[in-house]
Amino acid sequence: MNGRVLRTELRRSIAPWAGAVVLAGSLAIFFLIDGIWWHGTDGWTAQWTSMAMWTRYWLALWWPLVVGMGAVYGLRDSRARMTELLATTPRPAWRRAALPAGAMALVLAAGFGLLVLVGGVQVAFGATSYTSLGWLPISLVAALALVAGAVFGMGVARALPSALTPPALLVLFLLLTSLLLRQNTDGELPSGLAPNRLAQLAPATVEPREMLLTLSAAEHLGQTLWLLGLLATGFALLAATTRRARLLAVAPVLAGAALALLILPADPRDTYVVDKAAAALVCDGPVCVTEANRSHLPALAPRGKEALRVLHDALGDQAPASVREDTRLHALGDQRQLSADAVLVDFDEHLFAGTTGTALTRALVAQGLAPSCFGHNSRESGPLQDVALQSIVASWALGDPHLEPLEQKATDRYSLDIWAQADTAWQKLTALSPADQRSRIAEVHASALSCARDDQLQALAGGAS
Repeated sequence: MNGRVLRTELRRSIAPWAGAVVLAGSLAIFFLIDGIWWHGTDGWTAQWTSMAMWTRYWLALWWPLVVGMGAVYGLRDSRARMTELLATTPRPAWRRAALPAGAMALVLAAGFGLLVLVGGVQVAFGATSYTSLGWLPISLVAALALVAGAVFGMGVARALPSALTPPALLVLFLLLTSLLLRQNTDGELPSGLAPNRLAQLAPATVEPREMLLTLSAAEHLGQTLWLLGLLATGFALLAATTRRARLLAVAPVLAGAALALLILPADPRDTYVVDKAAAALVCDGPVCVTEANRSHLPALAPRGKEALRVLHDALGDQAPASVREDTRLHALGDQRQLSADAVLVDFDEHLFAGTTGTALTRALVAQGLAPSCFGHNSRESGPLQDVALQSIVASWALGDPHLEPLEQKATDRYSLDIWAQADTAWQKLTALSPADQRSRIAEVHASALSCARDDQLQALAGGAS
């Protein structure tokens, strides 16, 4: 395949549109929509792995689309009524097939590569200081999936030259990736309708929710074998000129699927695994964060030490002795496993996201005195009572003359009622003697650690739980 012929193919075929759709469509989603991919430590430009996972997440949309576009491309000869004419030329069929397949592969790899480059540049110049090559196989398998899907669509359309072939393939692959083989991230680990091995035949990953999760080596190997089989079958169908050759062309995809199902993990715990290097703790005295969030340590360490001093003054020997990033995997809405020995910090929480300076000290004191059992982040909305309770105990510990809310008060009726209860609890707490105030705070601290579902605001005000 010489360059001049390839340039002609790229100018006069549908191939460039496939790469343009993947690139422009993904960038439009990322930049024109203020979605969840812009927020938290697992945002698409926050870490290398999350960047790769987010770009691959959208294969649930782009993979069926490029299969359909490949099928449209594969109908070109039959639409022009040139199939029999081309079959009589002395040039080998595989060489004729290599030109359109190569053009499609080139533009798809370039389009997806540019998308990864845009994300990678933002990660490289962002806040993260953690660099790893573990994201590279995730992106390489994604590029292979796009190429294999497009060539497979071309081959099927060449074997079944009908105007119904492209839409049928698009709908079939869309049903597979978006419904039958789709997994969700509501649980501690991704799960779906189909068994885990079967679900991994779809190249799209789940929406990144846990920054420390990545894909295992067995997952990369199994998907690579399956996609290579799909690619080989597509190319063989594209080059086949006899019925026997078309029947034999099915063998690679069947062999690839069989090998993949033997290698792909049966348990989600072996599919999505914790990146141990990213999860390793880095400490400055009693303050520890993960290697992936090392960039937060310079700001967190002095504030954490100051917060521990305030907590010791408030709780005495019952105070936590360290500040540590919370790395436990959990399902959405799941109750946290709190620790009496450490203040657990989750940088995705509204309490800590973007918080610096004295506000960070206040947040750490609040979390240490009345740790919340449920998440308050962009995906989870824990009870507002927890925020009000933390505002009271932090204001008390820091000696504020008035109640200082940890977040801006909403104006809906429910929120106004909660903050009215908080104001009442604050007035009653500060009216007590210093010894009684300290005793009441200690009771609230112990109750919060046990995740007792009592009315903490009422208890703080001296009422019955």
